[in-house]
Amino acid sequence: MELILALDTATSSASVALWAPYRVLAEETWLSSSSHTVELMPAISRQLERQKVKPADIKALAVTQGPGSFTGVRIGVSLAKGLAVALGIPLVAVPTLEVLAYGQSTRFLPVRAVLRAGRGRLCWADFRWERRRWHQQGEPALGPAEEMVADVRERTLFCGELGEPEVQLIRGTLGAAAVIASPAEGLRRASYLAEMAHRRLAQGQADALTFSPIYLQSRSPAIG
Repeated sequence: MELILALDTATSSASVALWAPYRVLAEETWLSSSSHTVELMPAISRQLERQKVKPADIKALAVTQGPGSFTGVRIGVSLAKGLAVALGIPLVAVPTLEVLAYGQSTRFLPVRAVLRAGRGRLCWADFRWERRRWHQQGEPALGPAEEMVADVRERTLFCGELGEPEVQLIRGTLGAAAVIASPAEGLRRASYLAEMAHRRLAQGQADALTFSPIYLQSRSPAIG
């Protein structure tokens, strides 16, 4: 069985999944209080124990590459690289905002995926459904919520880490042009990440272990 272990600690919303083709064997998603370091390995161990799976049974790893919080991204990427080396298995890194868009595959509106970036800022990217998958339009952006809604000119689905203030701002600014995913619909799930990794592995797209996390800096669209 082709087992994939997927790890997402890019923001305070953390998720771990154990995935096999056509089956999500186990998944745990939770809101972390900046405790990824102490929470991640126990979550992985619980899933392996529940499914009676040994680390040697895992055939590939997937991790969110960022953007996200510096600490959260670093913890997930570092652990995934370490496990990949120790187990001698491929690792696939997927940008965090792409995982958010992937979860909206039953809707075909333009998508603006949103993450919290700390200090009252958000980061976001736009996606369009083309050729049976979401394609990112341009580079991620970083800024306040007011900036995030300022350039929207068409009916758009907003999804991701949106609290009540952001939802009210979006609706108040854009009215009927805004469609907002519910908290459950906008949740980043590690099982989505695993499915994306499976497709990339099938296309020979495993990443070299030297890949760099994606971080964003103020007023800069994309940072490597």
